[in-house]
Amino acid sequence: MSEQEKKESVLDKRSSRRTFIKNSGLTVGGVVLGGALGSLLIKDDKSTTHNTDTQNHAKTPIANPNIALMFFTPNQYQITQAAVERIFPEDANGPGAKELNAAVYIDHQLAGPWGSNVKDYRLGAFYKAEENQGPQTKLLRKDLFLAGLDSLNKYSNDQYKADFKELEATQQDEVLLAFSEDKVELYGKVSSSQFFSLLRTLTIEGVYADPMYGGNNEMVGWSMRKYPGSRMQYVAEIQDEKFIELEPQSLNSHMGH
Repeated sequence: MSEQEKKESVLDKRSSRRTFIKNSGLTVGGVVLGGALGSLLIKDDKSTTHNTDTQNHAKTPIANPNIALMFFTPNQYQITQAAVERIFPEDANGPGAKELNAAVYIDHQLAGPWGSNVKDYRLGAFYKAEENQGPQTKLLRKDLFLAGLDSLNKYSNDQYKADFKELEATQQDEVLLAFSEDKVELYGKVSSSQFFSLLRTLTIEGVYADPMYGGNNEMVGWSMRKYPGSRMQYVAEIQDEKFIELEPQSLNSHMGH
């Protein structure tokens, strides 16, 4: 091979290598660029999806985040709603316990440590309580309440062939009266009056407790009693000769101080 032919051969090889690198570079660059573009496009898509999700969440009305079940099933919640409404019914003075979210209050109490009797002595012995003594039972409050709800349905079906929440108001009153008079026995031979006493106490608490616990919806329970709620002081209003009605305030109102 002549010297001239050797030079042309080397140039051809360099050209081919340069062409390969160039083409490969375009290909790799294309992959990288394509990946980057794809990534951007994907991010754009994700961003769009995320924004859509955010918009959907933003559209969800959250009037009171405390209104959520933590213990009851939906059916248990509906039975409790029906029962509390008969204990504190709606009348000319205002809404009943159902609208005031007393059942939500009960749900939250039973879901917490109080519902599991964590601060009570639980080692026995357990005796039949005298009239001047408190309840003596191995059942936790949350278990007693669920046993009571089950018995409400069972007794209602035995008497009226329908679940408690489906009965007429007068029939529901008759069922609750039977429970209050200890005419029904819950499982574990627990008296029905213990359940009724717990139900009545929790209902009244749910109507008048601070809204932070889930009940007393919009402080209407306090408004009906003209109770001013949690205020730092109202000495001047108390000392006034005339009754001064104040808008109720909850514990939440102190967060700005």
